[in-house]
Amino acid sequence: MSTYALIDSWTMTRRELAHWARQPVQALIGLVFPVMLLLMFGYLVGGGRGVAGDYVDFLVPGMLALTMAFGLEGTMLAVTQDLNKGVIDRFRSLPMANGAVLVGRAAADMLQSALGLAVLTGVGYAIGWRAHGGPGAFLAAVALLLLLRFAMLWIGIHLAMVAGRPEMVQAVQILVWPVGFLSNAFATPDAMPGWLGTAVEWNPMSHTVTAVRDLFGGPGGEPGHIWAAVAWPLALLAVFFPLAVRRFARLSR
Repeated sequence: MSTYALIDSWTMTRRELAHWARQPVQALIGLVFPVMLLLMFGYLVGGGRGVAGDYVDFLVPGMLALTMAFGLEGTMLAVTQDLNKGVIDRFRSLPMANGAVLVGRAAADMLQSALGLAVLTGVGYAIGWRAHGGPGAFLAAVALLLLLRFAMLWIGIHLAMVAGRPEMVQAVQILVWPVGFLSNAFATPDAMPGWLGTAVEWNPMSHTVTAVRDLFGGPGGEPGHIWAAVAWPLALLAVFFPLAVRRFARLSR
């Protein structure tokens, strides 16, 4: 990417960050919602089936991964609103790098996702969760989580441009819930019916959850899933990033 493209992308990132300052409640809700889920499943539901060891140590890595799939509607809404208000058309008429709008939106989302991970990790420590794998393993786990988010983000951006209208975003966002909950975030596949356990094991998010648990040194972790936790998001990126860029390039035709 050229210097001009980087500058244009950073300008668009600053634009999205300025929206946070004008609409702090929306950003705050995005941070609080995963915390509510963590506390609800940790204390109200709790006791994941088939879990050996402390359930909080099992749950927190799963919730960190689940958070990377949720909250996409904010980015999707921003993309569709810009499309419908003609904002992207005005940007495209300026001498700026093609796709800088999407890159800026993605960069702002990744910053918010990193902040969300920090908040949820802090809450996890407050309720007794601990990472036992050391600093290097901790950073590797965070990298896997952000990689998953980056892949999910470009799927969301592409689907937002396909949907085209803000009112369609909610219908598309509902599709994320089965992907998130049909994983091993809350319970082990061994404790599920055979067909359901198989589906859970094939879920790309389950590979990230298992790998992160292993890196954190908690129950339910298996080292063999680390490569799958890298390969699946990269495969999704290889499909949806070009689709999103191509869709964006066609908007002016």
